[in-house]
Amino acid sequence: MTTNQIQAAIYARVSTEQQTETQTVASQLAALRLRVAADGLKLCEELTFIDAGYSGATLVRPALERLRDLAFANGVDRLYVHSPDRLARKYAYQVLLIDEMYRCGVEVIFLNRELGQSPEDDLLLQVQGMVAEYERAKIMERSRRGKRHAAKSGSVNVLSCAPYGYQYVSKVDGGGQAHFELVIEQAQIVRQIFDWVGRERLTIGEVCRRLNADGHLTQTGKSVWDRSTVWGMLKNPAYIGFAAFGKTQVCSRRHRLRPIRGASAQPRRDYSTNSVDVSEWISVPVPKIVDENLFAAVQEQLQENQRRSRIGQRGARYLLQGLVTCKLCGYTYYGKAISNKSAKSKPRDYAYYRCIGTDAYRFGGNRVCSNTQVRTDTLEAAVWQEVCSLLRNPQRLYLEYQRRGQEPTSATQENIKALESQITKLRRGIARLIDSYAEGLIEKNEFEPRIHKIKERVAVIEAQVKNLNDEATLNRELRLIIGRLEEFSAKVINNLESIEWNSQREIIRLLVKRVEVDTEQVNVVFRVGEVPDFPKFELESLQDCGRGNHSPLGCPLFGEFWVDSSLEASEDTEF
Repeated sequence: MTTNQIQAAIYARVSTEQQTETQTVASQLAALRLRVAADGLKLCEELTFIDAGYSGATLVRPALERLRDLAFANGVDRLYVHSPDRLARKYAYQVLLIDEMYRCGVEVIFLNRELGQSPEDDLLLQVQGMVAEYERAKIMERSRRGKRHAAKSGSVNVLSCAPYGYQYVSKVDGGGQAHFELVIEQAQIVRQIFDWVGRERLTIGEVCRRLNADGHLTQTGKSVWDRSTVWGMLKNPAYIGFAAFGKTQVCSRRHRLRPIRGASAQPRRDYSTNSVDVSEWISVPVPKIVDENLFAAVQEQLQENQRRSRIGQRGARYLLQGLVTCKLCGYTYYGKAISNKSAKSKPRDYAYYRCIGTDAYRFGGNRVCSNTQVRTDTLEAAVWQEVCSLLRNPQRLYLEYQRRGQEPTSATQENIKALESQITKLRRGIARLIDSYAEGLIEKNEFEPRIHKIKERVAVIEAQVKNLNDEATLNRELRLIIGRLEEFSAKVINNLESIEWNSQREIIRLLVKRVEVDTEQVNVVFRVGEVPDFPKFELESLQDCGRGNHSPLGCPLFGEFWVDSSLEASEDTEF
């Protein structure tokens, strides 16, 4: 066969997209084309096979699949590859592919070595294959250990990229230490997103629509915000000052049960990833953008949005659906209609809230809870009465706080200043003791107990100062909450008796965090915490009072406050 009749093909591979971008694959192709030209052969572009971003630890690669099919159809006579590890990382795969090519009549040529037929050549190929496989495993292990050590040392180099709101400052530009730096304009948008969800209780879809309407660009410069992008931002602990490393781990590739629309039929990686428990994450300190309380409120609101979504898809049937929980076992109560058999053919216009833990079929035939079921109409009426009572008399919050023996004391600035003055004097005493010990005026056995006693006293006074500050803050917040409730109450007080079912449900979900059912009583747990200014709107219908700009409270209140509903078991309540 003359050189003009030989069909030559080349194959190149790089494992990552980063190698593709840095022209690593281009250098392979250039060397292969030079060798083909040196052998006096012509190369058609159709016989150039490139797997960019595919691992050599798997045989499932698009270009390799086409090459093997063409070789089986006698469309290739000679194959040029840069080195055996470009063909495959595992020695077994190398032998399989080379043997397959030989059986198809294809001559395989590696640029870094000649492939002979002697036992010595086979041994050399085996050694190279095993060394390549060993090298890959060692690189992965060293990389893993090095990244974990760097993360524990507080290095941001191990993080994949800077989240929206930050920019990465390299070691050279950062004075010897790489770090994240705030991008002021983006950080303001991040705070706004958290405020929308944490205070105004918007859904992620509503947040995206606001961002698109305001013309804000994403981190990649897109003008359209995707829900997954916003969701990832709201779940990212970096915004409270602790970027997480090690949130996922590599595992064996999971085979897809069904094809994913728009995805390649042949995955680029031969592995999948699993989520790692939060306790195993490594925190890397970064600048903080949002407060921890707001972040926690956002996480709670995301769960609430998920419940709303599920209920919205199915349709809400009960006024307290998703809010009732069991005080005994912690499971949720669900609404269950009365069956015809239980009703004894008598028409019943009510149902029961029933604890999931009392359903034996859910737990292998054994009940995990013995709590009683509650009639829906009785419980709903009692909870609505509690909500109306709170709206008619918002001062109940303060009275309930007093009843529980937790009335804020008068934490005046004079008291706090007096305690802080004591702390200053004690710290001066510590400094004098240290100086005396350093000068040899007192012995160690005298120094240690005295300084330990003074430090204990400082700790006690500091705790008192903190308690006084907390009580003063709580007092202000309670007054603020009462003022907001009074403002909201003035808007709806005249319509409470005739309000429609959907509006009742929205008001309850806005003010009530959960309803706890015990064997003897029911506790209505209200949402209590920081409340921003109410949005200004004219009250025509409360149909949308829990969403968007029409949200009367404007936020999911931080913390909780509960009032006993005291539904005692009796014949009338039919517990």
